[in-house]
Amino acid sequence: MKYLLFIIFFISVAGIAQDLNECRSEYPKAVESSEIATKFYGDFAKVNTSSKPVLVAYKGAVSTLKAKFAKSRSDKKEFFKEGISIIESAIVAEPSNIEIHYLRMSVQENSPRFLGYHKNIEEDKQFLLKYYVSTSPKELKEVIKNFILQSENFDIAEKQSIK
Repeated sequence: MKYLLFIIFFISVAGIAQDLNECRSEYPKAVESSEIATKFYGDFAKVNTSSKPVLVAYKGAVSTLKAKFAKSRSDKKEFFKEGISIIESAIVAEPSNIEIHYLRMSVQENSPRFLGYHKNIEEDKQFLLKYYVSTSPKELKEVIKNFILQSENFDIAEKQSIK
């Protein structure tokens, strides 16, 4: 019985790690593609508040991407509000998770100013700079590094500090 529980635990942990690696590689692509964003959104249909907070944050971020590509104003508003609510719940659930801060900052950085979702950019920026060095796994570290290097919210010295 112990072995069965161990195997089930190992498979579920390996599945989450694989899901996160896929999320990390697909999320930047979804920013540019309606098709990828829609597929990604469908992949997160089963993620809920009892799921791992980082997966919840990805679901929220992808919902805001759906807003970007939605046709009607009401759909844009609905997807965006849903997305930021989900991201904020993930931050509350796991406030020390660098990946969730990265996701929130990426959404806030790319949100139109009139939506007013920009209040945590500086907080997230400082969080990313402070904990970048100790970030693992290397795939996550690379994603965050690429984000920092392309972001207009980090100055040249800050970008050089992470290389």
